[in-house]
Amino acid sequence: MNIDKIANAIEADAGRALPGLTESLAEMQLSIAGRTHTPEQILIRIARNKSGKTQQAFADLIKTPVATLRDWEQGRFSPSGAVLCLLHLLSKHPDLIDELSQFKHQ
Repeated sequence: MNIDKIANAIEADAGRALPGLTESLAEMQLSIAGRTHTPEQILIRIARNKSGKTQQAFADLIKTPVATLRDWEQGRFSPSGAVLCLLHLLSKHPDLIDELSQFKHQ
């Protein structure tokens, strides 16, 4: 496989230089696994980032141990369906975070 030839073709299709492309193709050729992210991990990070909260504060907000939230964010475990539904709602409607905060002390 001619990595430079493939990289040039991809960049020509893209219409611009793609930094790191040659290195990525070389890693692919050597079967070096890159970091991957599941849709669940991405959803968790989006919801937490939109909340503007730290891991600890967000975990408290959704009444989950911070270690569990970290496991979800790092892809060691996936959240349950109910948690995924909550995260979808929070990512699409960040204003709900304020409403959840009201229930924190009840």
